[in-house]
Formats: sequence, structure tokens, C-alpha cells
Amino acid sequence: MAELLLDPNIRLWVVLPIVFITFFVGIIRHYVSLLLTSQKKVSLQQVSDGQALVKSRLLRENGKFIPRQSFNMRKQFFNNEESGFFKTQKREGVAQNPMADPSMLTDMLKGNLTNILPMIVIGGWINWTFSGFVITKVPFPLTLRFKPMLQRGVELASLDASWVSSASWYFLNVFGLRSVYSLILGENNAADQARLMQQQMSMSQPMGANPDPMKAFKAEWEALEICGHKWALENVEDELIERSPTPVVPYGPHNFLSKMKVK
Repeated sequence: MAELLLDPNIRLWVVLPIVFITFFVGIIRHYVSLLLTSQKKVSLQQVSDGQALVKSRLLRENGKFIPRQSFNMRKQFFNNEESGFFKTQKREGVAQNPMADPSMLTDMLKGNLTNILPMIVIGGWINWTFSGFVITKVPFPLTLRFKPMLQRGVELASLDASWVSSASWYFLNVFGLRSVYSLILGENNAADQARLMQQQMSMSQPMGANPDPMKAFKAEWEALEICGHKWALENVEDELIERSPTPVVPYGPHNFLSKMKVK
């Protein structure tokens, strides 16, 4: 394997410009996405159904901390055969094909415009401008399988796989600046390339459609129906007395009368 001695000017004229260009393009893409993103309208019925499902799930998870009677009352409110919420509420099913929704097609087009197109344009320009540069080396040895990923644009069989080319450095910055974007723009930012690609893949698949409310009600009804009540605070007084560092005397009428006699 050939050993290379890099010119210090490469850091100033190749490495840092690629980092700055990638970073500022992500910032611009974030604000452009905010301008192009259309707010999805959520109906009051969808919010109510979502809150009902959340309450039922919380009842299944935390029902052991309330008395059995209270648990059964809440369970009957959701699962009663005649008047239960999950039995009486009727909702219309949503379209399972997301490609039939014009708003979803528009969002996909906007996502491609702000996500894929800038990456292709900037990546092609960087590959043309800084073509053939070997700019840095990872501080640990790598196998030859990493050469196509880290040395894109540099076809040298004798070059160690630890060296990184300019084109590969750009793609490493595209996916490696996620923490910086999260720190500056917040968690749900539009500059995160990996998250945007995952959203595009989920929107293009039929499973990315909104779930059917009736199927969600049926699944939650079945889960709550088999959920039993087991009182988790049955012997909590005795456990508190045993774990107390100082002896605890239960307070009662006899203790009150004994204190009165002492006085």
C-alpha cells in the first residue's frame, strides 16, 4: 500500500469548503422546506379518536394502580357490548393507496425538489470541482471492501482503504452533520438527509397510509378485553413501614388518647 503525504493547503481549499457548502446547503434546504410545507388539517374527530386510543392504552398499562372498581368502570366505558366507545363509534375507512391522494403526491414532489435535487446538483458540482483529491485518512485500518465507499472518484488499487476522496467526503458530511443540525435547528428539522429519505420511502409505500380508525378500535378493544386487573398497591402500607429507616407508629384513636393523658 502506498503512503501519501498530503499538502496542508488541501485542508484549507478542499476539506473545509466541502464542509461549509454541505452545512449551509442543509440550512437553506431546511428553511425552503418550511416555506413549501403545507399544513395538514386534522379534524376534531381524528383528535378525539386519537385521545380515546391513548386513554385506553394508559388504562391497560397503569390500571393496576387504581382500585378494581375504577378499573372496571373505565373498561366498561370502552368495551361494553351495548354502549362501549369502541362498539358504538362508526368511522369511515381511509384510502389505503397513498398515490390516490393529490396532497400526498404534492408533498412527495416538494420533498424530491428540496431533498434529492440539491443533493444531486451539489454532489455533481463537488465531484467535478474537487475531482481526484485524496483529502484525509481515517485513524483506523479498513478492509478493501470500504474502498468503493470511501474512495469514490479515485481508482487506485495500491491505495490504502483508509484514505478518503473528496466525493466520498461530501457524502460523509451529508449524513454526518445530523447532530449539528439537531443542535442548531432542533430535532424535527428538514436538513436531516437520512430522515427525509426515510420519510420519502414510507410515503411511497402503501403501508405509509393513515391507519383505518375502525381497525384501530378493534385492535384496542381486543387488547383491553384480555387485560385483567391486578392491584399493585395491596400491601403498600406494610412495605412502607418495613422500608422506613425510623419506626413508624400507626396513628389511631388509642395513640391520640395516650398523648392526651401524658399532657
